[in-house]
Amino acid sequence: MSVLTIGQVRIHPGSATQEQALQEATDILVSAGAVTPAYVDAMRLREQTVSTFMGNGLAIPHGTNETKESILASGLSVVRYDGGVDWAGDQATFVIGIAGQGDEHLEILSQIAILFSDEDDVAKLNAAQTPDELFELLSAVNEG
Repeated sequence: MSVLTIGQVRIHPGSATQEQALQEATDILVSAGAVTPAYVDAMRLREQTVSTFMGNGLAIPHGTNETKESILASGLSVVRYDGGVDWAGDQATFVIGIAGQGDEHLEILSQIAILFSDEDDVAKLNAAQTPDELFELLSAVNEG
């Protein structure tokens, strides 16, 4: 089961607000059949409790445990905002939306954390010119 397909990867030259980024992450996951539109509320709740900014320009919005019913399947959305997103005071370039059924989100989270903990990998992710290139760099998440 692939949690990420090329259609779930986007690159924007400009910036976005955190709210716009959460909505786009949700829209991509809805299109992929992973969540219901209500999942954006779960993401907002999570951000109110604790920021999902991880460092190295990465934010990984995901829902709270109370909102499992809005998750239909495990999936990811990956959006790079070259203009950045003000993420509660931090600067995010990558916003990776995560929907995981059961404990699958933990496995997905760890795959992404490993990728973004390596500065060389992050540099490659930032240098990718097309969604295809970005997808290739991220494809390890499907092998987990």
